Amino acid sequence: MTNLSEVLRAGYAHRLDATFLHTPGRDPLSFGEVDQRASQFAGALEQYGVGVGDRVVAQVDKSSDGFALYLACLRRGVIYVPLNTAYTPSEVAVFVDDAEPSLVVTTPEASPIDGVTQATLSVDGTGTLADAAAAAAPIDEIIDRADEDIAAMLYTSGTTGRSKGAMLTHGCLADNGRSLHQIWSFQPGDILLHSLPIFHVHGLFIALHPAMLNASETIFLLRYDVDTVLRYLPHVSVMMGVPTHYTRLMADKRFDAASCRNIRLFTSGSAPMTELVHREFEKRTGQRIVERYGMTEAGIITSNPYDGERIAGTVGFPLPGVTLRIADDQGTEVPTGETGVVEITSPSLFAGYWRLPEKTASEFRPDGYFITGDVGSVDEKGRVTLEGRSSDMIITGGLNVYPKEIEMELDEVEGVLETAVVGIPDDDFGERIVAFVVADDADDLPSEKSLAASVSGLARFKHPKEFHFVDALPRNAMGKVQKAQLRS
Repeated sequence: MTNLSEVLRAGYAHRLDATFLHTPGRDPLSFGEVDQRASQFAGALEQYGVGVGDRVVAQVDKSSDGFALYLACLRRGVIYVPLNTAYTPSEVAVFVDDAEPSLVVTTPEASPIDGVTQATLSVDGTGTLADAAAAAAPIDEIIDRADEDIAAMLYTSGTTGRSKGAMLTHGCLADNGRSLHQIWSFQPGDILLHSLPIFHVHGLFIALHPAMLNASETIFLLRYDVDTVLRYLPHVSVMMGVPTHYTRLMADKRFDAASCRNIRLFTSGSAPMTELVHREFEKRTGQRIVERYGMTEAGIITSNPYDGERIAGTVGFPLPGVTLRIADDQGTEVPTGETGVVEITSPSLFAGYWRLPEKTASEFRPDGYFITGDVGSVDEKGRVTLEGRSSDMIITGGLNVYPKEIEMELDEVEGVLETAVVGIPDDDFGERIVAFVVADDADDLPSEKSLAASVSGLARFKHPKEFHFVDALPRNAMGKVQKAQLRS
Protein backbone atom coordinates (compact mmCIF):
# COMPACT_ATOMS: atom_id res chain seq x y z
CA MET A 1 0.00 0.00 0.00
CA THR A 2 1.98 3.00 -1.23
CA ASN A 3 0.52 6.37 -2.07
CA LEU A 4 2.29 8.06 -5.00
CA SER A 5 2.85 11.13 -2.83
CA GLU A 6 4.93 8.97 -0.44
CA VAL A 7 7.04 7.73 -3.35
CA LEU A 8 7.70 11.29 -4.49
CA ARG A 9 8.30 12.57 -0.96
CA ALA A 10 10.94 9.91 -0.36
CA GLY A 11 13.01 11.56 -3.07
CA TYR A 12 13.11 14.99 -1.43
CA ALA A 13 12.46 14.32 2.29
CA HIS A 14 16.16 14.80 3.05
CA ARG A 15 16.15 18.24 1.37
CA LEU A 16 13.05 19.95 2.75
CA ASP A 17 14.95 23.23 3.16
CA ALA A 18 16.28 23.18 -0.43
CA THR A 19 14.67 25.27 -3.18
CA PHE A 20 12.07 23.38 -5.19
CA LEU A 21 9.85 25.72 -7.26
CA HIS A 22 11.50 28.92 -8.42
CA THR A 23 8.93 31.03 -10.26
CA PRO A 24 10.40 34.21 -11.80
CA GLY A 25 9.13 37.31 -9.99
CA ARG A 26 8.13 35.34 -6.89
CA ASP A 27 9.97 34.13 -3.81
CA PRO A 28 11.37 30.62 -4.34
CA LEU A 29 9.58 27.86 -2.45
CA SER A 30 11.44 25.06 -0.70
CA PHE A 31 10.34 21.44 -0.81
CA GLY A 32 9.14 21.85 2.75
CA GLU A 33 7.04 24.92 1.87
CA VAL A 34 5.37 23.16 -1.06
CA ASP A 35 4.83 20.17 1.22
CA GLN A 36 3.15 22.41 3.80
CA ARG A 37 1.00 24.08 1.14
CA ALA A 38 -0.20 20.64 0.05
CA SER A 39 -1.17 19.95 3.69
CA GLN A 40 -3.19 23.18 3.76
CA PHE A 41 -5.02 22.27 0.56
CA ALA A 42 -5.66 18.81 2.00
CA GLY A 43 -7.43 20.56 4.87
CA ALA A 44 -9.42 22.64 2.39
CA LEU A 45 -10.52 19.52 0.51
CA GLU A 46 -11.87 18.08 3.75
CA GLN A 47 -13.77 21.31 4.38
CA TYR A 48 -15.41 20.95 0.98
CA GLY A 49 -16.37 17.37 1.83
CA VAL A 50 -14.09 15.77 -0.76
CA GLY A 51 -13.24 12.20 0.17
CA VAL A 52 -11.33 9.15 -1.00
CA GLY A 53 -12.16 8.23 -4.60
CA ASP A 54 -13.93 11.51 -5.31
CA ARG A 55 -12.92 13.52 -8.36
CA VAL A 56 -11.59 17.08 -8.28
CA VAL A 57 -11.68 18.79 -11.67
CA ALA A 58 -9.13 21.62 -11.96
CA GLN A 59 -9.04 24.15 -14.77
CA VAL A 60 -6.60 26.62 -13.29
CA ASP A 61 -3.61 28.61 -14.47
CA LYS A 62 -0.18 27.15 -13.87
CA SER A 63 1.09 28.08 -10.42
CA SER A 64 2.81 26.60 -7.39
CA ASP A 65 -0.59 26.46 -5.68
CA GLY A 66 -2.05 24.62 -8.65
CA PHE A 67 0.67 22.00 -8.26
CA ALA A 68 0.20 21.84 -4.48
CA LEU A 69 -3.48 21.10 -5.09
CA TYR A 70 -2.46 18.08 -7.15
CA LEU A 71 -0.21 16.86 -4.33
CA ALA A 72 -3.03 17.38 -1.84
CA CYS A 73 -5.35 15.22 -3.95
CA LEU A 74 -2.76 12.46 -4.03
CA ARG A 75 -2.40 12.54 -0.26
CA ARG A 76 -6.11 12.28 0.36
CA GLY A 77 -6.77 9.51 -2.17
CA VAL A 78 -8.71 11.95 -4.35
CA ILE A 79 -8.67 11.55 -8.15
CA TYR A 80 -7.17 14.66 -9.74
CA VAL A 81 -8.67 15.66 -13.11
CA PRO A 82 -6.77 18.55 -14.78
CA LEU A 83 -8.30 20.33 -17.78
CA ASN A 84 -6.65 22.41 -20.47
CA THR A 85 -7.06 26.08 -19.60
CA ALA A 86 -7.98 26.79 -23.24
CA TYR A 87 -11.16 24.72 -23.08
CA THR A 88 -14.34 26.76 -23.44
CA PRO A 89 -17.19 26.63 -20.90
CA SER A 90 -19.20 24.32 -23.17
CA GLU A 91 -16.27 21.92 -23.43
CA VAL A 92 -15.65 22.01 -19.67
CA ALA A 93 -19.33 21.22 -19.06
CA VAL A 94 -18.96 17.97 -21.02
CA PHE A 95 -15.99 16.85 -18.92
CA VAL A 96 -17.68 17.82 -15.66
CA ASP A 97 -20.81 15.94 -16.65
CA ASP A 98 -18.74 12.83 -17.35
CA ALA A 99 -16.41 12.96 -14.34
CA GLU A 100 -19.14 13.86 -11.83
CA PRO A 101 -16.66 15.61 -9.53
CA SER A 102 -17.25 16.54 -5.90
CA LEU A 103 -15.42 19.82 -6.53
CA VAL A 104 -14.52 21.90 -9.57
CA VAL A 105 -11.65 24.38 -9.18
CA THR A 106 -11.41 27.20 -11.70
CA THR A 107 -9.91 30.65 -12.06
CA PRO A 108 -11.93 33.46 -10.42
CA GLU A 109 -12.84 34.73 -13.90
CA ALA A 110 -14.39 31.45 -15.06
CA SER A 111 -18.11 31.11 -15.66
CA PRO A 112 -20.17 29.43 -12.92
CA ILE A 113 -21.01 25.77 -13.52
CA ASP A 114 -24.54 24.72 -12.63
CA GLY A 115 -25.11 21.79 -10.33
CA VAL A 116 -21.58 21.37 -8.95
CA THR A 117 -19.62 22.65 -5.97
CA GLN A 118 -17.12 25.17 -7.29
CA ALA A 119 -14.04 26.88 -5.82
CA THR A 120 -11.56 29.29 -7.33
CA LEU A 121 -7.78 29.54 -7.35
CA SER A 122 -5.71 32.25 -8.99
CA VAL A 123 -2.08 32.33 -10.02
CA ASP A 124 -1.25 34.72 -7.17
CA GLY A 125 -2.56 32.35 -4.49
CA THR A 126 -5.94 33.96 -3.90
CA GLY A 127 -9.49 32.64 -4.40
CA THR A 128 -12.05 30.75 -2.39
CA LEU A 129 -9.98 27.53 -2.28
CA ALA A 130 -6.96 29.49 -1.02
CA ASP A 131 -9.19 31.10 1.62
CA ALA A 132 -10.41 27.68 2.71
CA ALA A 133 -6.81 26.43 2.89
CA ALA A 134 -5.87 29.36 5.10
CA ALA A 135 -8.80 28.72 7.45
CA ALA A 136 -8.55 24.92 7.61
CA ALA A 137 -6.26 22.92 9.86
CA PRO A 138 -3.47 21.45 7.69
CA ILE A 139 -3.65 17.68 7.19
CA ASP A 140 -0.30 15.89 6.98
CA GLU A 141 -1.74 12.39 6.98
CA ILE A 142 -1.32 10.44 3.76
CA ILE A 143 -4.11 8.02 2.92
CA ASP A 144 -2.97 4.48 2.11
CA ARG A 145 -3.42 3.62 -1.56
CA ALA A 146 -2.80 0.42 -3.49
CA ASP A 147 -0.91 0.40 -6.77
CA GLU A 148 -4.16 -0.16 -8.65
CA ASP A 149 -6.01 2.78 -7.07
CA ILE A 150 -6.64 5.76 -9.35
CA ALA A 151 -4.47 8.83 -8.72
CA ALA A 152 -5.44 11.01 -11.68
CA MET A 153 -7.70 11.01 -14.70
CA LEU A 154 -6.78 12.84 -17.89
CA TYR A 155 -9.11 13.21 -20.81
CA THR A 156 -7.72 12.15 -24.15
CA SER A 157 -9.30 12.01 -27.60
CA GLY A 158 -9.25 8.69 -29.37
CA THR A 159 -10.08 7.30 -32.78
CA THR A 160 -13.78 7.75 -32.09
CA GLY A 161 -13.36 11.45 -31.43
CA ARG A 162 -15.09 11.21 -28.06
CA SER A 163 -12.95 12.37 -25.15
CA LYS A 164 -12.21 9.54 -22.74
CA GLY A 165 -10.98 9.71 -19.16
CA ALA A 166 -7.75 7.72 -18.94
CA MET A 167 -7.47 6.42 -15.36
CA LEU A 168 -3.86 6.61 -14.15
CA THR A 169 -2.99 4.68 -11.02
CA HIS A 170 -0.61 5.40 -8.15
CA GLY A 171 1.42 2.39 -9.27
CA CYS A 172 1.69 3.23 -12.98
CA LEU A 173 2.71 6.85 -12.32
CA ALA A 174 5.27 5.81 -9.72
CA ASP A 175 6.78 3.23 -12.07
CA ASN A 176 7.12 5.67 -14.96
CA GLY A 177 8.65 8.34 -12.73
CA ARG A 178 11.27 5.95 -11.40
CA SER A 179 12.10 4.71 -14.89
CA LEU A 180 12.62 8.22 -16.24
CA HIS A 181 14.77 9.16 -13.25
CA GLN A 182 16.92 6.15 -14.10
CA ILE A 183 17.19 6.26 -17.90
CA TRP A 184 17.75 10.02 -18.10
CA SER A 185 20.47 9.74 -15.42
CA PHE A 186 19.18 12.40 -13.04
CA GLN A 187 22.06 13.54 -10.85
CA PRO A 188 22.48 15.44 -7.57
CA GLY A 189 22.47 19.16 -8.34
CA ASP A 190 20.38 18.89 -11.51
CA ILE A 191 18.17 21.93 -12.13
CA LEU A 192 15.13 21.56 -14.39
CA LEU A 193 13.80 24.29 -16.66
CA HIS A 194 10.02 23.76 -16.65
CA SER A 195 8.05 25.74 -19.24
CA LEU A 196 5.29 23.19 -19.88
CA PRO A 197 1.62 23.37 -18.81
CA ILE A 198 0.66 21.17 -15.87
CA PHE A 199 -2.74 20.09 -17.18
CA HIS A 200 -0.92 17.62 -19.45
CA VAL A 201 0.96 14.37 -18.80
CA HIS A 202 4.20 15.91 -20.09
CA GLY A 203 4.42 18.83 -17.70
CA LEU A 204 2.70 17.32 -14.67
CA PHE A 205 4.12 13.79 -14.59
CA ILE A 206 6.97 13.35 -17.06
CA ALA A 207 8.85 16.47 -15.94
CA LEU A 208 7.93 17.00 -12.29
CA HIS A 209 7.91 13.44 -10.97
CA PRO A 210 11.58 12.72 -11.81
CA ALA A 211 12.52 16.18 -10.52
CA MET A 212 10.88 15.41 -7.18
CA LEU A 213 12.45 11.96 -7.01
CA ASN A 214 15.79 13.70 -7.56
CA ALA A 215 15.08 16.63 -5.19
CA SER A 216 15.88 18.96 -8.09
CA GLU A 217 15.33 22.69 -8.08
CA THR A 218 12.83 23.56 -10.81
CA ILE A 219 12.68 26.88 -12.66
CA PHE A 220 8.90 27.02 -12.85
CA LEU A 221 7.95 29.26 -15.78
CA LEU A 222 4.25 30.08 -15.84
CA ARG A 223 4.31 30.14 -19.63
CA TYR A 224 6.77 29.53 -22.43
CA ASP A 225 8.58 32.70 -23.43
CA VAL A 226 11.83 32.73 -25.43
CA ASP A 227 13.30 35.72 -23.59
CA THR A 228 12.69 34.12 -20.20
CA VAL A 229 13.95 30.72 -21.34
CA LEU A 230 17.16 32.31 -22.65
CA ARG A 231 17.61 34.15 -19.35
CA TYR A 232 17.52 30.94 -17.30
CA LEU A 233 19.02 28.46 -19.77
CA PRO A 234 22.66 29.01 -18.68
CA HIS A 235 21.69 28.20 -15.09
CA VAL A 236 19.97 24.83 -15.61
CA SER A 237 21.08 21.33 -16.53
CA VAL A 238 17.85 19.79 -17.88
CA MET A 239 15.20 21.17 -20.23
CA MET A 240 12.10 19.29 -21.33
CA GLY A 241 10.02 20.71 -24.16
CA VAL A 242 7.92 20.13 -27.23
CA PRO A 243 9.22 20.69 -30.79
CA THR A 244 7.59 24.14 -30.91
CA HIS A 245 9.75 25.24 -27.98
CA TYR A 246 12.93 24.28 -29.79
CA THR A 247 11.98 25.77 -33.16
CA ARG A 248 11.22 29.08 -31.44
CA LEU A 249 14.58 28.99 -29.69
CA MET A 250 16.30 28.22 -32.99
CA ALA A 251 14.66 31.29 -34.53
CA ASP A 252 16.45 33.52 -32.01
CA LYS A 253 20.08 34.36 -32.82
CA ARG A 254 20.93 34.62 -29.13
CA PHE A 255 20.45 30.88 -28.75
CA ASP A 256 23.85 29.23 -29.17
CA ALA A 257 26.25 26.78 -27.56
CA ALA A 258 27.22 29.28 -24.87
CA SER A 259 23.63 29.84 -23.78
CA CYS A 260 23.17 26.14 -23.02
CA ARG A 261 26.68 25.38 -21.83
CA ASN A 262 25.49 23.79 -18.57
CA ILE A 263 22.72 21.69 -20.10
CA ARG A 264 23.35 17.95 -19.98
CA LEU A 265 19.92 16.86 -21.20
CA PHE A 266 17.42 18.27 -23.69
CA THR A 267 14.30 16.13 -24.22
CA SER A 268 11.49 16.58 -26.71
CA GLY A 269 8.13 14.90 -26.97
CA SER A 270 4.33 15.22 -27.27
CA ALA A 271 4.76 15.61 -31.05
CA PRO A 272 7.26 14.45 -33.70
CA MET A 273 10.37 16.52 -34.34
CA THR A 274 11.72 16.80 -37.87
CA GLU A 275 15.18 15.52 -38.72
CA LEU A 276 16.00 19.01 -40.01
CA VAL A 277 15.39 20.54 -36.58
CA HIS A 278 17.56 17.82 -35.00
CA ARG A 279 20.41 18.56 -37.38
CA GLU A 280 20.16 22.33 -37.07
CA PHE A 281 19.98 22.09 -33.28
CA GLU A 282 23.13 19.97 -33.11
CA LYS A 283 24.92 22.32 -35.50
CA ARG A 284 23.97 25.35 -33.40
CA THR A 285 24.60 23.91 -29.92
CA GLY A 286 26.79 20.84 -30.29
CA GLN A 287 24.11 18.82 -28.48
CA ARG A 288 21.59 16.23 -29.60
CA ILE A 289 18.04 16.31 -28.30
CA VAL A 290 16.72 13.12 -26.70
CA GLU A 291 13.47 12.37 -28.48
CA ARG A 292 11.08 10.01 -26.76
CA TYR A 293 7.63 8.59 -27.31
CA GLY A 294 4.72 8.41 -24.94
CA MET A 295 1.00 8.83 -24.56
CA THR A 296 -1.50 9.68 -21.85
CA GLU A 297 -2.43 6.03 -21.33
CA ALA A 298 1.14 4.81 -20.80
CA GLY A 299 3.43 7.67 -19.87
CA ILE A 300 6.78 7.42 -21.64
CA ILE A 301 7.07 4.21 -23.66
CA THR A 302 10.42 4.58 -25.43
CA SER A 303 13.35 6.96 -25.37
CA ASN A 304 16.57 7.53 -27.21
CA PRO A 305 19.44 6.70 -24.85
CA TYR A 306 21.11 9.18 -22.53
CA ASP A 307 24.41 7.39 -23.10
CA GLY A 308 24.63 6.09 -26.64
CA GLU A 309 23.61 6.94 -30.16
CA ARG A 310 20.60 9.21 -30.60
CA ILE A 311 19.21 8.92 -34.10
CA ALA A 312 17.09 11.76 -35.44
CA GLY A 313 13.65 10.62 -36.55
CA THR A 314 13.55 7.68 -34.15
CA VAL A 315 12.15 7.45 -30.64
CA GLY A 316 14.68 5.01 -29.20
CA PHE A 317 14.20 1.90 -27.11
CA PRO A 318 11.47 0.66 -24.75
CA LEU A 319 11.80 1.73 -21.13
CA PRO A 320 12.60 -0.84 -18.41
CA GLY A 321 9.62 -3.13 -17.96
CA VAL A 322 8.03 -2.19 -21.30
CA THR A 323 7.49 -4.97 -23.85
CA LEU A 324 6.83 -3.62 -27.34
CA ARG A 325 5.87 -5.32 -30.56
CA ILE A 326 4.81 -4.26 -34.03
CA ALA A 327 1.67 -6.05 -35.11
CA ASP A 328 -0.77 -6.30 -37.98
CA ASP A 329 -4.47 -5.51 -37.68
CA GLN A 330 -5.12 -8.91 -36.10
CA GLY A 331 -2.43 -8.47 -33.43
CA THR A 332 0.08 -10.84 -35.05
CA GLU A 333 3.65 -9.63 -34.70
CA VAL A 334 5.26 -8.65 -38.01
CA PRO A 335 8.91 -9.35 -38.95
CA THR A 336 11.66 -6.99 -37.82
CA GLY A 337 11.79 -3.85 -39.95
CA GLU A 338 8.24 -4.12 -41.22
CA THR A 339 5.64 -1.48 -40.44
CA GLY A 340 2.61 -2.11 -38.28
CA VAL A 341 0.78 -0.90 -35.19
CA VAL A 342 2.73 -0.38 -31.97
CA GLU A 343 1.42 -2.58 -29.15
CA ILE A 344 2.80 -2.67 -25.62
CA THR A 345 2.61 -4.15 -22.16
CA SER A 346 4.00 -2.04 -19.33
CA PRO A 347 3.70 -1.53 -15.57
CA SER A 348 3.07 2.12 -16.47
CA LEU A 349 -0.14 1.35 -18.37
CA PHE A 350 -3.38 3.00 -17.33
CA ALA A 351 -6.23 1.15 -15.66
CA GLY A 352 -8.72 1.79 -18.46
CA TYR A 353 -11.15 4.45 -19.62
CA TRP A 354 -13.53 5.98 -17.10
CA ARG A 355 -16.92 4.25 -17.26
CA LEU A 356 -16.17 2.81 -20.71
CA PRO A 357 -15.49 -0.90 -20.10
CA GLU A 358 -16.28 -1.92 -23.67
CA LYS A 359 -13.98 0.74 -25.11
CA THR A 360 -11.26 -0.31 -22.67
CA ALA A 361 -11.60 -3.95 -23.66
CA SER A 362 -11.43 -3.11 -27.37
CA GLU A 363 -8.06 -1.37 -26.89
CA PHE A 364 -6.37 -4.49 -25.51
CA ARG A 365 -5.48 -7.78 -27.19
CA PRO A 366 -6.49 -11.04 -25.48
CA ASP A 367 -2.85 -11.52 -24.39
CA GLY A 368 -2.82 -8.16 -22.59
CA TYR A 369 -1.08 -5.95 -25.16
CA PHE A 370 -2.40 -2.39 -25.43
CA ILE A 371 -3.02 -1.17 -28.98
CA THR A 372 -1.51 2.33 -29.11
CA GLY A 373 -2.90 3.23 -32.54
CA ASP A 374 0.52 4.50 -33.61
CA VAL A 375 2.20 3.05 -36.68
CA GLY A 376 5.91 2.25 -36.68
CA SER A 377 8.68 -0.28 -37.01
CA VAL A 378 11.48 -1.79 -34.93
CA ASP A 379 14.99 -2.43 -36.26
CA GLU A 380 17.23 -5.37 -35.41
CA LYS A 381 18.62 -3.51 -32.37
CA GLY A 382 15.16 -2.86 -30.97
CA ARG A 383 15.09 0.83 -31.85
CA VAL A 384 11.62 2.18 -32.63
CA THR A 385 10.73 4.50 -35.51
CA LEU A 386 7.24 5.95 -35.77
CA GLU A 387 5.66 6.36 -39.19
CA GLY A 388 2.49 8.17 -38.19
CA ARG A 389 -0.84 7.45 -36.54
CA SER A 390 -3.50 4.99 -37.47
CA SER A 391 -6.12 7.61 -36.76
CA ASP A 392 -6.37 11.10 -38.17
CA MET A 393 -5.32 12.71 -34.91
CA ILE A 394 -3.55 16.05 -35.30
CA ILE A 395 -0.86 17.06 -32.80
CA THR A 396 -0.35 20.83 -32.81
CA GLY A 397 1.95 22.47 -30.29
CA GLY A 398 2.04 19.18 -28.37
CA LEU A 399 -1.77 19.06 -28.00
CA ASN A 400 -4.08 16.45 -29.51
CA VAL A 401 -6.87 17.57 -31.81
CA TYR A 402 -9.47 15.29 -33.36
CA PRO A 403 -10.57 16.58 -36.82
CA LYS A 404 -14.13 15.32 -36.56
CA GLU A 405 -14.90 17.78 -33.77
CA ILE A 406 -13.91 20.70 -36.02
CA GLU A 407 -15.60 19.27 -39.12
CA MET A 408 -18.91 18.99 -37.28
CA GLU A 409 -18.83 22.72 -36.50
CA LEU A 410 -17.81 23.74 -40.03
CA ASP A 411 -20.49 21.54 -41.60
CA GLU A 412 -23.15 23.63 -39.85
CA VAL A 413 -22.17 26.81 -41.74
CA GLU A 414 -24.73 27.91 -44.31
CA GLY A 415 -23.50 27.15 -47.82
CA VAL A 416 -21.16 24.32 -46.74
CA LEU A 417 -21.72 20.89 -48.27
CA GLU A 418 -18.94 19.01 -46.50
CA THR A 419 -15.49 19.54 -44.99
CA ALA A 420 -12.32 17.66 -44.17
CA VAL A 421 -9.76 18.80 -41.61
CA VAL A 422 -6.12 17.65 -41.67
CA GLY A 423 -2.82 18.51 -40.07
CA ILE A 424 0.12 19.49 -42.25
CA PRO A 425 3.77 19.96 -41.21
CA ASP A 426 4.54 23.26 -39.53
CA ASP A 427 7.98 24.42 -38.36
CA ASP A 428 6.55 26.09 -35.27
CA PHE A 429 3.65 23.94 -34.08
CA GLY A 430 4.69 20.57 -35.55
CA GLU A 431 1.38 20.46 -37.39
CA ARG A 432 -1.04 23.22 -38.29
CA ILE A 433 -4.73 22.67 -38.81
CA VAL A 434 -6.06 23.11 -42.35
CA ALA A 435 -9.71 22.81 -43.40
CA PHE A 436 -10.87 21.83 -46.89
CA VAL A 437 -14.37 23.01 -47.73
CA VAL A 438 -16.79 21.93 -50.43
CA ALA A 439 -19.54 24.52 -51.00
CA ASP A 440 -23.13 23.90 -51.98
CA ASP A 441 -22.70 26.45 -54.76
CA ALA A 442 -19.24 26.96 -56.25
CA ASP A 443 -20.31 30.43 -57.37
CA ASP A 444 -21.45 31.46 -53.89
CA LEU A 445 -18.78 30.44 -51.40
CA PRO A 446 -19.28 30.92 -47.67
CA SER A 447 -16.96 33.54 -46.21
CA GLU A 448 -13.85 32.60 -44.27
CA LYS A 449 -15.18 34.86 -41.53
CA SER A 450 -18.28 32.68 -41.15
CA LEU A 451 -16.15 29.53 -41.14
CA ALA A 452 -13.85 30.94 -38.44
CA ALA A 453 -16.82 32.03 -36.37
CA SER A 454 -18.31 28.53 -36.44
CA VAL A 455 -15.42 27.11 -34.39
CA SER A 456 -15.36 29.90 -31.80
CA GLY A 457 -16.87 27.54 -29.25
CA LEU A 458 -13.76 25.34 -29.43
CA ALA A 459 -10.41 26.00 -27.77
CA ARG A 460 -8.21 28.28 -29.90
CA PHE A 461 -5.60 25.60 -30.52
CA LYS A 462 -8.31 23.69 -32.44
CA HIS A 463 -9.04 26.54 -34.85
CA PRO A 464 -7.94 25.98 -38.48
CA LYS A 465 -5.09 28.19 -39.63
CA GLU A 466 -6.16 27.96 -43.27
CA PHE A 467 -9.31 27.32 -45.32
CA HIS A 468 -9.15 25.88 -48.83
CA PHE A 469 -12.17 25.60 -51.11
CA VAL A 470 -12.25 22.51 -53.34
CA ASP A 471 -14.77 21.17 -55.83
CA ALA A 472 -14.89 17.75 -54.17
CA LEU A 473 -13.10 15.72 -51.51
CA PRO A 474 -10.94 12.86 -52.83
CA ARG A 475 -12.40 9.46 -51.94
CA ASN A 476 -11.48 5.81 -52.44
CA ALA A 477 -13.74 3.14 -53.85
CA MET A 478 -15.39 2.67 -50.46
CA GLY A 479 -16.22 6.37 -50.21
CA LYS A 480 -13.63 7.14 -47.51
CA VAL A 481 -12.09 10.58 -47.75
CA GLN A 482 -8.41 10.31 -48.70
CA LYS A 483 -6.87 12.74 -46.26
CA ALA A 484 -3.35 11.84 -47.32
CA GLN A 485 -4.10 13.40 -50.72
CA LEU A 486 -5.37 16.55 -49.03
CA ARG A 487 -2.21 16.79 -46.93
CA SER A 488 -0.02 16.52 -50.00
